[in-house]
Amino acid sequence: MKKALLTASAAAFALAASAGYAAARDQIQVAGSSTVLPYAKIVAEQFGETFSNFKTPVVESGGSGAGIKEFCKGVGENTIDIANSSRQIKKDEVKSCQDAGVKDIQEVKIGYDGIVFATDVKGPDWALTPEDVYKALAAKVVVDGKLVDNPNTKWNQVNPKLPDWDIAAYIPGEKHGTREVFEEKLLIAGCKKLGGVEAGKAGGLDDKAAEAACKAVRKDGKAVDIDGDYTETLARIDSNKTGVGVFGLAFYENNADKLKVATVSGITPSTETIAKGEYPVSRPLFFYVKKAHLGVVPGLKEYVDFFLDDQMVGPEGPLAEYGLVAAPEAERKAQREAFDSGKSL
Repeated sequence: MKKALLTASAAAFALAASAGYAAARDQIQVAGSSTVLPYAKIVAEQFGETFSNFKTPVVESGGSGAGIKEFCKGVGENTIDIANSSRQIKKDEVKSCQDAGVKDIQEVKIGYDGIVFATDVKGPDWALTPEDVYKALAAKVVVDGKLVDNPNTKWNQVNPKLPDWDIAAYIPGEKHGTREVFEEKLLIAGCKKLGGVEAGKAGGLDDKAAEAACKAVRKDGKAVDIDGDYTETLARIDSNKTGVGVFGLAFYENNADKLKVATVSGITPSTETIAKGEYPVSRPLFFYVKKAHLGVVPGLKEYVDFFLDDQMVGPEGPLAEYGLVAAPEAERKAQREAFDSGKSL
């Protein structure tokens, strides 16, 4: 792997500082997605070992939304350089960035991950569908063609094939990118299949309001938002052996001695089923780079290049060993070329 070293002149740093950029800081700052967190930490640690003339980047969590919000606060030494995200940045977030002076944002896709349901390893096998998840966890469900408050209290009321367990699900909080994928590919998908959108329209809702009703999560204690990372969800299941948790695939695979994973629509989540596009609840993973900080914060460009090298994100790299599903070779090459060309959102 090439070690192209950053050697900005004092004059360049002075010029950057006059523009309000991050010249006074000599350590890369990263925050955001708890799903991307372990991958970024692996890269940061190896980057620090490989490039002895750069400080090891500081990588923190907080959730995709929180990381992007921090990223969009502006340009300068008191703002982060990179936001990790387990979903694509939204148009209103890009506008928020631009309004705060973050004019050029470079999007980097690092690979793919899956969202899984898991229970205590000693529990029974689980087979879920988006319809099951919607009927268990939505605030309102379809009964006789109408949206009503969710009456289900046990999983076997949702589906007779599921255990006779009280519904207790630990799901990502609203600041996490995982939550949005959970809503889109499970709650909304299940709601649509069961006629929830049509029921909402019949009840006087417009399209947007009907979809919002589909993804609204019940607030009666059956679904619990987890604002921390997956270790908190695992702790909840450890204390409630009939609880169900939502995790990223990599976290589950690294805790398979404690957890049993559910199938979704008959497909077992794995790197293979995600790479083939078979597992229905998968998503791309990203990070976003503040272009104004490139060439100013020492090592920032080198860190991104290092991250995108096949020795990191390729199928034989350490991130794949941890659980990242590598993007196809052509896609990995395209990501490197897009970053090198300076392509911005």
